[in-house]
Amino acid sequence: MRGENPGSFRRRVVAGCCVLLLGALASSTGAQAAPTPGDGGSDPLDPRITEIMRKPDYPNAQWGLLQRDPDSGRVVHSRFAEQFFIPGSTAKLFSVSGTWKTLGGDHRFRTPVYAVGERRGSTLEGNLDLVAQGDLTMGGRTRPDGTVAYTDLDHTYANSFPGATLTPENPLAGIDLIAQQVRRSGITRVDGNVIVDDRLFLPEPLFDPTPTPLIINDNLIDLLTTPGDRSGAPAQLDWRPKVAPYRVTSTVKTVAAGEPTDVEVTTSDNGTRIQLSGTIAADAEPALKVSGIADPAAFGRTALIEALERAGVEVTADPTGPNPAGRLPASYEGRPRAGTYTSPPYAQYAKLILKVSHNLGANLGMCLMAVTTGSRNCMDGFPVLADFLDRAGVDRKQVQLADGRGGNPVDRATPKALVQMLTYWLRTPEAQRFRDSLPILGVDGLLADNCRDCPARGKVFAKTGAAVGLDALNNRLGVGAITIAGYLDKGNGRFDVFYAGVNGASTPTTDVNGVLDIADDVAMISAYLQEAAARRGD
Repeated sequence: MRGENPGSFRRRVVAGCCVLLLGALASSTGAQAAPTPGDGGSDPLDPRITEIMRKPDYPNAQWGLLQRDPDSGRVVHSRFAEQFFIPGSTAKLFSVSGTWKTLGGDHRFRTPVYAVGERRGSTLEGNLDLVAQGDLTMGGRTRPDGTVAYTDLDHTYANSFPGATLTPENPLAGIDLIAQQVRRSGITRVDGNVIVDDRLFLPEPLFDPTPTPLIINDNLIDLLTTPGDRSGAPAQLDWRPKVAPYRVTSTVKTVAAGEPTDVEVTTSDNGTRIQLSGTIAADAEPALKVSGIADPAAFGRTALIEALERAGVEVTADPTGPNPAGRLPASYEGRPRAGTYTSPPYAQYAKLILKVSHNLGANLGMCLMAVTTGSRNCMDGFPVLADFLDRAGVDRKQVQLADGRGGNPVDRATPKALVQMLTYWLRTPEAQRFRDSLPILGVDGLLADNCRDCPARGKVFAKTGAAVGLDALNNRLGVGAITIAGYLDKGNGRFDVFYAGVNGASTPTTDVNGVLDIADDVAMISAYLQEAAARRGD
């Protein structure tokens, strides 16, 4: 965040509870509090870890730690293992695991479009209905080899962190493929309407961000500002996906090298008019911001009409305006399909969610689990998750969840429960597939920039979590949680499972780099645990 206008950052912290977005902070005891029964473990703690935990930076914080050998069950290290901690995004280990095992890692989302009406030659007298199936990306991240693309700092975090980047894939790829299939089916004219059927589930306002049955580009407009060719010149603007009636304008100016970059985004009440203002330094990297899509169904309808036009299919209906969901049929029995988009397997989506901590995807999983029971209420995904955790051997009384991403003030988990969840996967045929879906220390995802030159690089596979908000009283950031949980590679195909985390820390100022320093401390603890595990070998 260095070089950014501090007032701009403060405003974003107040508005969004910052960073990985969890509003409540933990009440906590001091780091030197007496251990509770069961704390300790069979091995002495690496003094480098003790040194981190005893830093003067953590006077009021509480550390949790658990490391276990899953083969013998031996507890290597333990500290407050059965005490609740704010999990941050380590909560995604529960929701993603439940969704993966409920749907199946090889499950593919098949999004059909039906021709509802009468065909007269190449003209459809009626409507094309796209029936949303809860596909997280609709082809917008799919590489030619069928894998799902991600960057280490995802565009969904662009308004909280500088340095977020875009994948090169076309966010409208799935919509374009459906339109091309409609044309290949012989339809060249739709004398009627195009409708998005989003009845799969109801939006759950308690989930933030709120999943919708149709999701294009994570329900976001990407706004990319690049410096002009000299100080004082207008900045260059690009944005995507370009779908009517969304329009983007910019008054951002290029300022001298080294000057602050501060790009602000404002929108009209309906979100379709987006204005960028502010400054960007002449030597700055392109600055990415995002703006939310207010009505995903209406957006998807227009996107499909425009894609149909590009594919050579004329649609007589007005391409913009509300989605006419009232004209949907009761069922599609007997209706011909004019096209279907088939997604990559869910395991690829799980990898995206876990690598970049994709909040929308994690919340979506709760809705998808609900749908498997025949419910349209996303909250009905929780009994499905509860049943899965029981079968997986996770003591769910040691878990509290009110969403899928770890962003609700009620969310809590003990180190023991997270280690139980991770241990479950080691006993399944998909153990390696799941492990490789986690960020890898010094390699990719949200651990890409940690420990790049240390011996543990590439040998810690773990989900990270954070919960940060503005401490307005002290003009600093309150760090409710920085956590990490995953696997330590001991060599020869053997792994320990672990959790490490701190609740109730704080930063000296509102500079987000203080949060990154805490995250680096937690990542280094995982590195030291791995080094010791590898030496021990067991």
